[in-house]
Amino acid sequence: MANLPATAAAVLAVLLFGVALVSMTNGATMVAGLCFISASLVIYLRETRLVEG
Repeated sequence: MANLPATAAAVLAVLLFGVALVSMTNGATMVAGLCFISASLVIYLRETRLVEG
């Protein structure tokens, strides 16, 4: 059975990376930076709290 919270966190991280790349392309570097940091935090929390094993 799939771990739904861990999967949702992975999807959120991918969406944040996508928003960051689009923001970087448009010149909104602060938004891009915040999205990259947020994605990193989501990945860290996913790996430490949501994934068993």
